[in-house]
Amino acid sequence: MSVMEELNLAGCCGIFCGLCSKYQSKAPSRCIGCRLGEQHSWCSIYRCCVMKKGFTTCAECQEYPCERYSRRGWGADQWSQTAVQNLERIKGTGMKDWLKEQRKRRLLLENLLTNYNEGRSMSFYCLAVALMPSGLIDKAISELKEKLAINQIDNSDIKAKATTLRGIIQGLAREAGIELKLRKKGG
Repeated sequence: MSVMEELNLAGCCGIFCGLCSKYQSKAPSRCIGCRLGEQHSWCSIYRCCVMKKGFTTCAECQEYPCERYSRRGWGADQWSQTAVQNLERIKGTGMKDWLKEQRKRRLLLENLLTNYNEGRSMSFYCLAVALMPSGLIDKAISELKEKLAINQIDNSDIKAKATTLRGIIQGLAREAGIELKLRKKGG
């Protein structure tokens, strides 16, 4: 994927679409990301930031965080948390460095989905990769590979691999003080 294609996955609000289960889905209703297609027209943040002001992200705006951004209904708390952190990182290190980091995360997620998804782990993996440091995800994969190498788990049993990897990721997240739970806003 080119730098421009990666940039197209950067939502102006700070969400990186490449880590979202709606983007990673293979279903016909799959989302193609905030910057592609016409589905962004409903988003008041997109209309203000990109269409009206010509910015790439809200981090470029002197009014950030504005009232519109602050009252945005994110759907689930982890997206508001990562969006704000992402915009702060973009302001601090620049879009290029942030995109490199997100590319690494997206590739990690795609590895998880290709090799360790039994059909029920996509949302969990998306959440874990969005909230956890990528080094912890790498560590979880290494721990699973160690278990596979000593035949603790059958390499052909995708369900066992997914269950074990989810357990390892949850343990590492707990140790790091990261809660991997989808929470609806206000709930």
